[in-house]
Amino acid sequence: MKQNKSIFKRNVWRCVVAMVAMAVAQVAAAQEISVQAPQSVYQGDNFTVRFVVNTQVKDFRGPTFKGFSTLAGPNTSTSTSISFVNGQMSNSTSMTFTYTLRADLEGTYTVGAASCSADGKKLTSKPFTIKVEKLSAAQQKQRQQQQQQQRQAFDPWSQQPAQAADIDEKTLFARASINKSNPYQGEQVIITYKIYTQVPISQFTIDKLPGNKGFWAEDLSEGRKVKQYEETIDGRRYQVAEIRRGALFAQESGKLTVEPLDLNVLAMVQSQRRRTGSIWDLFDDPFFNAHQAVERPLSTNRLSVNVRPLPNVPADFSGAVGRFDVKGGLNLDRVKANEAVSYRITVSGSGNLMLIDAPKPEFPSAFEVYDPQINDNIKKGENGISGSRTYEWVLIPRTKGKYTIPAYNFTYFDPQSGQYVTRRVEAQTIDVEKGDAHSTAVAVGKDDVRLLNSDINYIHPSGRLHKVRHEEHAGWGFWAVAAAIVLLTAAILVGGRRRQAAEQDVAGMRRKRAIRMARKRLKRAEAHLRDDKTESFYEEIYRAIWGCLADKYSIELSRLGRDTVSACLADKQVPESQQQSIMQVLQDVDMARFAPGDARSQMQRIYDEALDMIVGLE
Repeated sequence: MKQNKSIFKRNVWRCVVAMVAMAVAQVAAAQEISVQAPQSVYQGDNFTVRFVVNTQVKDFRGPTFKGFSTLAGPNTSTSTSISFVNGQMSNSTSMTFTYTLRADLEGTYTVGAASCSADGKKLTSKPFTIKVEKLSAAQQKQRQQQQQQQRQAFDPWSQQPAQAADIDEKTLFARASINKSNPYQGEQVIITYKIYTQVPISQFTIDKLPGNKGFWAEDLSEGRKVKQYEETIDGRRYQVAEIRRGALFAQESGKLTVEPLDLNVLAMVQSQRRRTGSIWDLFDDPFFNAHQAVERPLSTNRLSVNVRPLPNVPADFSGAVGRFDVKGGLNLDRVKANEAVSYRITVSGSGNLMLIDAPKPEFPSAFEVYDPQINDNIKKGENGISGSRTYEWVLIPRTKGKYTIPAYNFTYFDPQSGQYVTRRVEAQTIDVEKGDAHSTAVAVGKDDVRLLNSDINYIHPSGRLHKVRHEEHAGWGFWAVAAAIVLLTAAILVGGRRRQAAEQDVAGMRRKRAIRMARKRLKRAEAHLRDDKTESFYEEIYRAIWGCLADKYSIELSRLGRDTVSACLADKQVPESQQQSIMQVLQDVDMARFAPGDARSQMQRIYDEALDMIVGLE
């Protein structure tokens, strides 16, 4: 009996050891990425590339497929297999990331490494090459015949393959148009993308959005249905599908180019039966001829825009271009000392609301002023960007008195009249009464609550007084306190003068707040990245990068552009490597917003690049 128990225990331990060994071997073997891709393809072909990892992974980042268009991907799939060998069970898990690509240009291209994390380790694949060959005329003809045979096995009337009707460039094409070809810098331009067709269309997909260098772009068609109508061009009647509409704001003057938009259209074309000279030709009627889907790649035309510079920019120009109104003021005209009031300025209208400079009203020196909160009510309509942006300051008057907040002038450029227009927020007076002496004053800020010391309390006549004798004199403690008071008073005076000098140094104040504000915006961008809010993410990234450069190098937003930044970096003698890095980040941000592929991985890459750039400016 004891021998049987001993044998049973040994067998159990052997099983446990074997299972642990298999698990360790499985983990060790799982740490790799394999690639499944063709070595060569023909120009214009669609093909797939798969990255297979035989373990559970996270943070997968695909490579950049230079020379190819990404039609879809990465599509993720997971598979688990279980096997029994010699009575022992083993299981394995693998994840596959699949990309669908199209070969655009002839040549040999190297695809970089993909990466991911597994069990705390970073895994990378090996780079590989794909050769894109061009089809000869004979190969193209042979391929067309094969595709034709696959689409329609036979024609029931003649036993002959059916033919698809040709689609020429006048039957189906795409076109881009803008409402203004000679706008001012910062003026809103509406761009519209349309499909013109004389054959039925079952669907369309946008392969690549243009990365329009020199423009700030906003999508106006998000969440809206495709608009359809008829239009006549050169005597031919077309069905028109308005597939996309956007707003462009030129950030620099000169001749700028709007790149083409690439898309794929699936057209339903009627097949033509080959005539055989038989009686069945009597049935050569559209009723008896089937329709087949024909995929057709389209590209819109390239547009040239001549951007005019703003004339004679005044000193108080806000950077706003469009038509605007402004209103604002204090929410109270009477308040006690150490109590908070708010001062608001609201800019409303249509134009580049997202790009205007923050107002800089003047406040009395007796007021403690907090950074403004910005509240947007911006709408994207068919005719462009409109709405309002509100700036709110929290003010805390510290001393009793009557104070006046000077008038604030908001100057914008009206492109229709070609003139600058000034709107005015009138001056406002506020009476500050003495605060309650026995109460603790609470001042509410934007982010916190501060507790202030109370005023001098009432002196109660208690205790006994005694006559000081002439021989009594002040001791060392008295003189130490007196010296401390003198030193503290001198420090306060020096500090006050330095603070006044710093407040007058506007450029210095902007440099100090540059990194701080950029980090705040990056934190908001990181939150949008986690929530997959693409538009909000890129808006915060734009504000972080351009705002940091503007504050760091004292560049007005109305003059902010690539050329201005490049010239300023050279003038400030920034190292050449850092200049190239900054300009590369600006280019990558412009391109990534409309680049195809995994949007989340692109957003993560742009966030990392922006963070590195801002850290490098500290």
